[in-house]
Amino acid sequence: MAPNGVNGVNGTHFEEDEEIDYSDIEAKYQVQYEEGFDNIIVVDGVPVIDKSKLDKLLVKIAKEFSRKGAAIKADDITVPWDAVTGKSKGYIFIEFKNANDAAFALSSMHGYPFDARHTFQINRFTDIERYASIEEAYIEPEQEEYKSKEHLRAWLGDPQGRDQYVTYRGDDVEMHWQGKPSQCEVAFSRTNWTDLYVSWSPLGTYLATLHRQGVQLWGGASWGKQQRFAHPMVKLIDFSPNENYVVTWSHDPILVPEGAQQGPQFFSPEDEGNNIAVWDARTGNLLRTFSTIYPDGEDTKKQLQWPALKWSADDKFVARVTPGQQISVYELPSMGLQGKKSIKIEGVVDFEWCPHGDKDREEADAEAKTATNGKTGKKPKENMLAYWTPEVANQPARVTLMNFPSRTILRQKNLFNVTECRLYWQNQGDFLCVKVDRHTKTKKSIFCNLEIFRVREKDFPVEVVELKDAVTDFSWEPKGERFALISSSDPNLGNPGPGITIKTDVSFYQLVRGKGDFKLLRTLSSRTSNTVRWSPRGRHVVLATIGSSSKSELEFWDLDFTSDDVGRREGPSKDEWGSGIQHLGTADHYAVTDAEWDPSGRYLATSASAWRHTLENGYAIWDFRGQELEKHILDRFKQFLWRPRPRSLLTKEQQRQIRRNLKEYSRAFDEEDAAEESNISAELIAQRKRLVDEWNAWRTTVQEEVVEERRRRGMKIDVDEEEESKEEIELWIDEVIEQTEEEVLE
Repeated sequence: MAPNGVNGVNGTHFEEDEEIDYSDIEAKYQVQYEEGFDNIIVVDGVPVIDKSKLDKLLVKIAKEFSRKGAAIKADDITVPWDAVTGKSKGYIFIEFKNANDAAFALSSMHGYPFDARHTFQINRFTDIERYASIEEAYIEPEQEEYKSKEHLRAWLGDPQGRDQYVTYRGDDVEMHWQGKPSQCEVAFSRTNWTDLYVSWSPLGTYLATLHRQGVQLWGGASWGKQQRFAHPMVKLIDFSPNENYVVTWSHDPILVPEGAQQGPQFFSPEDEGNNIAVWDARTGNLLRTFSTIYPDGEDTKKQLQWPALKWSADDKFVARVTPGQQISVYELPSMGLQGKKSIKIEGVVDFEWCPHGDKDREEADAEAKTATNGKTGKKPKENMLAYWTPEVANQPARVTLMNFPSRTILRQKNLFNVTECRLYWQNQGDFLCVKVDRHTKTKKSIFCNLEIFRVREKDFPVEVVELKDAVTDFSWEPKGERFALISSSDPNLGNPGPGITIKTDVSFYQLVRGKGDFKLLRTLSSRTSNTVRWSPRGRHVVLATIGSSSKSELEFWDLDFTSDDVGRREGPSKDEWGSGIQHLGTADHYAVTDAEWDPSGRYLATSASAWRHTLENGYAIWDFRGQELEKHILDRFKQFLWRPRPRSLLTKEQQRQIRRNLKEYSRAFDEEDAAEESNISAELIAQRKRLVDEWNAWRTTVQEEVVEERRRRGMKIDVDEEEESKEEIELWIDEVIEQTEEEVLE
């Protein structure tokens, strides 16, 4: 019976176990599957490939999405194929874990430049289904009201041809028009417009203001907001030459807090720890971030080299140097490493891109026009960069010219006993000057050589200018063949004490055409000048003593004062060479900290900034001869900046035609000036007449009161006093000096 009882119990137990209800536990721990297709997106703009390149493409797409915070794997991607061609169809499907991840990927990657020829266009899979099943009956959409946008270069259409400048004083930023005295006025002003400083874009299109939250760009006639870049605690800003891109830097590393806004215009977790950001100026999208490289390692106490990224003249490339190792060049707009590898250069210190001159731009425009017409043109001209490496063991220092992106070495020059090199391109790219600081064998003294590459000539010949003293400043003449340098043998150079003024010499050199070498034009000795400022048009130059507590002189010079250019350029005799250099005037601006020419070369502005000292802050404007036009002493004055101009849209031939007919154009301007002077004279005469009338009326009233008072007191009255108290009549005669009659043909 026992076994049967046990079996009976066990049997009952099994039957009860099968009847237990587990539905509540199953409901609690049941795996929830995604319903619908909200977690799927469709990515268009993907390169069309064959199946041999599939794995490589999927890995790269997954990497790009993950870099923006939308982590995916290659297995999450579905690629449709064309059965006829055997290639992909140019779009893909990506499946995410949930709808939120899909929405984030759409916001962060829509419009993302995958490479130079492909840009992602993303839609939700459900949206495509919804739009595909639209009603067949056409419903006319509501017409949106047209809103015209302001022209960002409207200031160039000023009928009086004036330039603009911006000033920053206290909390106030003001925009001014500059011209003749009657044309100067404040165009716009705003309080608390910036938290740090203001900066113009290279072509004057935008005004950038810096704030704790980032950078804002302003433009148009009403100075409306054009773009913003969210880089907290930004300190420095730099534009690409053609204003397509913006670089920002902050001392504080990028930090993305939890729950921060995400998208193409914001930092992602992968950007954390970096300091430098590159942005698209038109869309405001973040392209890439970098960490800061400090000189001689990662010592943050050392001074940051700015700009940290250097742009090619056509905005196609941007590069940075890793001192001692390599130059890394990135393509725009993808910001991918060009050729997928850096230029390995052992010991490299610094580099500079060659600027494009007017000739280069004309060739580029012609090539673009040829490409537009569908014709096969010649190979586009490459960019060029120059870099230098120091002496290492038995290897000499070296300067190298390289074409890019082909990376072809064009010219190399070995240098010996080198302490330091500085690279100076002429703004048209015709010459490269390498200022070489050399030391003697004992290394107790420093002298300087100039190695000048003639870039436009075959084999890039190099001219050497030997100097005995140290060169403290070097400057090419814009669009010219001359340069100015400041040198000094003062023993206090490099370690001046308070109140000590360094004695300097200023020298001008010019290319001797036909010979190819640079010859000394003239040396101005025993000066205190430490800064050279060429006019943007060339010819005129200002020598300034800036940043000194004891000297603040400004010397205005004209290097083409005589009309005989041929004799001076070829230099037939020692006396004639340099004879056209003429001193125009000397001025003084106490405690001057900055000096800058306006884009026309007619005016020079000097300023004393409160950022440097608190002594008579303000600014002054001078004409090219050194005559002071206006001066403003302003407390808490910080900044003065002329608004840059873009290059002219006129061709060289059109500009030559205008110069040939300049007298005809100037006649109209002379008439305007004469009319303005006449109006000013008439206003002045009317003011003087009003003052005289007021004086005579007051004098008559007072004299009558005096006579009446004397009569009341019984005092004797002179006849002369009675005559004076009588009314005086003043006769104004208008005399016609000259009258001209002109016959007008209708």
